[in-house]
Amino acid sequence: MQSKQGLSLEEIRAFLKGSDEVHFEGQNRKEIYGWVNETLRQQHYSELGRTGRGVVRSYLGKMTGLSRAQVTRLITQYLQGEPVKLATYRRRRFPTLYSQTDAALLAEVDEAHETLSGPATQKIVQREFYDFGDRRYQRLARISVAQLYRLRRTAAYRKRRIVYQATRATQVTIGERRAPRPEGRPGYLRVDTVHQGDWDGIKGVYHINAVDEVTQWQVLGAAAQISEAALLPVLEAILRQFPFCIRGFHSDNGSEFINYTVAELLKKLLIEQTKSRPRRSNDNGLVESKNGAVVRKHMGYGYIAAPQAVAISAFYEQHFNSYLNFHRPCGVPESVVDPKGKVKKKYHWYATPWEILRQLPDLALCLKPDVTIEELDRQARVKTDTQAALEMQEAKRKLFAGFHDRRSA
Repeated sequence: MQSKQGLSLEEIRAFLKGSDEVHFEGQNRKEIYGWVNETLRQQHYSELGRTGRGVVRSYLGKMTGLSRAQVTRLITQYLQGEPVKLATYRRRRFPTLYSQTDAALLAEVDEAHETLSGPATQKIVQREFYDFGDRRYQRLARISVAQLYRLRRTAAYRKRRIVYQATRATQVTIGERRAPRPEGRPGYLRVDTVHQGDWDGIKGVYHINAVDEVTQWQVLGAAAQISEAALLPVLEAILRQFPFCIRGFHSDNGSEFINYTVAELLKKLLIEQTKSRPRRSNDNGLVESKNGAVVRKHMGYGYIAAPQAVAISAFYEQHFNSYLNFHRPCGVPESVVDPKGKVKKKYHWYATPWEILRQLPDLALCLKPDVTIEELDRQARVKTDTQAALEMQEAKRKLFAGFHDRRSA
């Protein structure tokens, strides 16, 4: 549609009168809008009277094939001082809060801590910024748990993150048939063993896992066998690493702990020994959950030869136990009773075992004579959570490399 010189109103009336049976339809919306704008300008539409405007309106509808409502909208736009042109579509986009750098930083944290739960990871990034002053975590420190899971699904995160395969946990039992009653005091341990597989009928190493029921303070050891002679030195080393006095020792019903040698050791240390009750699967649930979330997650399910127990115990004592207790947040359960009397566990607070222990009343009375609060606090502050995790991961890589080298030899 082109018209070098605009038609007069009389010519437009004559055209409309002689083309009643003729209908036009525009092909290109951009050109239609441009022609409408030019026609309104040539006819000085804003200066026309009611009759003249009606003629121009009919002419625009005839030539463009637009409906009356569409023509009215374009004319209104022209009268408001805006040129009649095709509006470009702009998709509504929410502002980007977290950059690819934040996703890569989150991937680094998850790789160091073996991808903890959302609330636990949220606690770590908050501690990195607020407690340790690392400004790289400034935006991540304000992230919600839901947004944290969304960030884990982004391409920037997936390119960086390496996910290790996890498998199922095993269950072991031991003890005196009643549940321990810590009544808010630390020192009541839940103990279990985790077997590291068989190879052609040869037993692998055994992990000894001990967790305090109140503070979730966790100490791990490794034994080549679960015989009394091999297990006793490992148990003594584990009990020695707890900073507070041990009052209770609760395990499943396995013979590795239910024997006279272990009973004599615990009696000498004035430690009460209990064991799980039948048809009470939650009696030792805390340590069982730690078996999967900690031991299996970091050590895997593959076979590790029994002679490696010495190297694994050294790794636990020098690197891993410190990381677990000072730098890895745990969910603190809160028991809630619903109207039907059913008790449910809610997790509103995530903290490291040292933070949980630190807030207990009369803490100084619970500690061993050679342990002070200042010394424990210094150990917690000597490095950040992620620094401790990275050092632990490096030590673990060297440990597993030693397994491979010895097997190849």
